[in-house]
Amino acid sequence: MISLLDTTLRDGAQAEGVTFSVDDKMRIALALDQLGVDWIEGGNPGANPKDAAFFQRFKEIAPLKTARLVAFGSTIRPGEQPEDNDNLQALVDAGVCTVSVFGKASVLHVDEVLRCSREENLRMIRESVQYLSQKGLTVLFDAEHFFDGYQQDSNYALSCLQAAVDGGASCLILCDTNGSALPDDVENAVQCVISRFPGKEVGIHCHNDCGLATACSLAAVKAGATMVQGTMGGIGERCGNADLCTILPLLEKKLNRPCLPEGHLTMLTHTARFIAEVMNLSVNERAPFVGNTAFAHKGGMHIDGVLKHAPSFEQIPPESVGNQRRFL
Repeated sequence: MISLLDTTLRDGAQAEGVTFSVDDKMRIALALDQLGVDWIEGGNPGANPKDAAFFQRFKEIAPLKTARLVAFGSTIRPGEQPEDNDNLQALVDAGVCTVSVFGKASVLHVDEVLRCSREENLRMIRESVQYLSQKGLTVLFDAEHFFDGYQQDSNYALSCLQAAVDGGASCLILCDTNGSALPDDVENAVQCVISRFPGKEVGIHCHNDCGLATACSLAAVKAGATMVQGTMGGIGERCGNADLCTILPLLEKKLNRPCLPEGHLTMLTHTARFIAEVMNLSVNERAPFVGNTAFAHKGGMHIDGVLKHAPSFEQIPPESVGNQRRFL
């Protein structure tokens, strides 16, 4: 079973042209809950008042039936103690049981962005995760820039994961933050992580700057990752995130890896279009599976083939993802 974390409301909110109101976030969260995703990353309550208000609204009404709401934030800063960090306190106060905390897993970022010692970065990761774990929270550690960091210095990238494990992280999320990884590299790195941390859940979080976010996510699953993160429609910073509207049918129909409740995949097209409408965006009409043209046939021999035997020109039945066949 593959678990899904939808980050449309957090990473998706960083997309150009996307702005959510609190009501928008509520409507999207409810739609994702009905679809059957396991986790909904609702935002960063320590970053802006809107996300804080969203989590407060959920504390008051608790509307989700099956999905679990996740709050997102960062580790402490260099030289800081966890109990003095407002961002960590906002995660504690968010009223959720699970939090995602990101920390640097790349020597380049430690040296050039954080500009602290590499040992200090490990302390920041370990003590941030430990502080939240001791507050009774389940902590997902987002290893930011993991795959670039693994290429630069694999030992240090793995040390960052070890620091999170030492702090009590329940799941290690390997992030292709720049979207620069290739599928083979992802598969090899994930295999190494799983071998290094047996029994620890490993997840994948890919960006699409090379157009490979879906391929890299599937490569990670092939290597043993059991949590996949992405957004509806693939929205996100720069070129976007891995598109769950593509990944879900591939996992269920191609790889036989269930990730939604039985029968819920048929809700995918409707959910994708509803969420796009809330975001005031249009669904990519040529998107796989959920696009309006995904099962549209124009060529005469194609139409003839489908009328005789649908699988001759359709990879899956359109109704299996809630779409429909069209003859142009």
